[in-house]
Amino acid sequence: MGEVAEEALMRALHEEHAAALWSYALHLTSGDRIRAEDVVQETLLRAWRSPAVLDQSQGSARAWLFTVARRIAIDGWRSASARSEVTTDRPPDRVVADGTDRAVQGWLVAEALAELSERHREVLLLCYFHGYSVADAALKLGVAEGTVKSRTHYALRALRLVLEERGVTQ
Repeated sequence: MGEVAEEALMRALHEEHAAALWSYALHLTSGDRIRAEDVVQETLLRAWRSPAVLDQSQGSARAWLFTVARRIAIDGWRSASARSEVTTDRPPDRVVADGTDRAVQGWLVAEALAELSERHREVLLLCYFHGYSVADAALKLGVAEGTVKSRTHYALRALRLVLEERGVTQ
């Protein structure tokens, strides 16, 4: 196919289908005009690269264009969900770690620990906050190591439940 004939077919394809393709692309992109323009442009570019499309009848060319547009929109949606870009006219503020989050978490855990039984609270304090090993905690508490392990297990479960009730964890 000659360059002039190809150009004429491309113009005819654009005149016949561009408005419908634009409307469809706008629907596919939930009204995002910029993304819809990109979808239409990419679809027509792919049609230009596939001369067999230019020779198709009106109905089958439109079906091909709509199928390609849908695939482009889906690919765009998939890549956008993998990385989301935020366009802004100024850079984001720098986050300064001031320890507030850590302090709030500490208060929440302290309040939750206060709701545990004495045995559960003391085993968690020894093992997690003071860094005692199971053997050292067992000596300190005067119980068997297995008892420390068991209390730790149930204490953590109880702590998680208290935090869930307060809406801290899920």
